[in-house]
Amino acid sequence: MDRLALGARCILFVGLAFLAVWVQVTLSHYRQNFHHKAMWSPVISSPIYSLAAIWIAISRPDWLLSVFVFLMWFGVLTGTAGFYYHFHGVGLRVGGYSMRNFLVGPPVLMPMMYIAISVLGLIAYYWR
Repeated sequence: MDRLALGARCILFVGLAFLAVWVQVTLSHYRQNFHHKAMWSPVISSPIYSLAAIWIAISRPDWLLSVFVFLMWFGVLTGTAGFYYHFHGVGLRVGGYSMRNFLVGPPVLMPMMYIAISVLGLIAYYWR
């Protein structure tokens, strides 16, 4: 398998993964009534990342590749901000940073997943 085909498959995986993340993050943030404006960021950006990645995997327009790199770096920043908000949110609960609050509070690992998928997109782009 050549590197181009492997990169396209990897970018396709990134697109499908962001689609799955979009469903999860939308349900979770909806459940919390979007009480913080930052909750809208992954809900709006995830389907954009997904569409861009799937489009690139199918037809590879050159102009979209540079947009894709920007979007993936923005995904890293969004995920980093999400990690801060989620981790801080655990500490605001009664009992602070206890194991119980990590289990029932905001999922600290979900923004890390967001970052990981964005980094995978960057790896697929720069590897080509």
